[in-house]
Amino acid sequence: CGIAGVLEAYQRSLRRVQLYGPTNFAPVVNHVARSAATVLDGSQYFVLLIITDGVISDMAQTKEAIVNAAKLPMSIIIVGVGQAEFDGKIWGLAGTRGKAGG
Repeated sequence: CGIAGVLEAYQRSLRRVQLYGPTNFAPVVNHVARSAATVLDGSQYFVLLIITDGVISDMAQTKEAIVNAAKLPMSIIIVGVGQAEFDGKIWGLAGTRGKAGG
């Protein structure tokens, strides 16, 4: 599996789904965070991989969800694909750990 499996699943998905907006990440971050919050004994770790091709529509809510999840046993990986601007500075989170920036 590994990365090759993730890429294969992504390619399969692109043939089956229609991508459209709005692009809201907060609901999925909060969903995974709720699952991670139930397993604080170290027996499980959650990795949320979000592959996006567009601008995030709920930026303030997504930042808050990420900050709230910072102490949970989970990682969030956001990969930008396509022509949109994917500069970490727009998040206000570049270079921070567990706190929202400007």
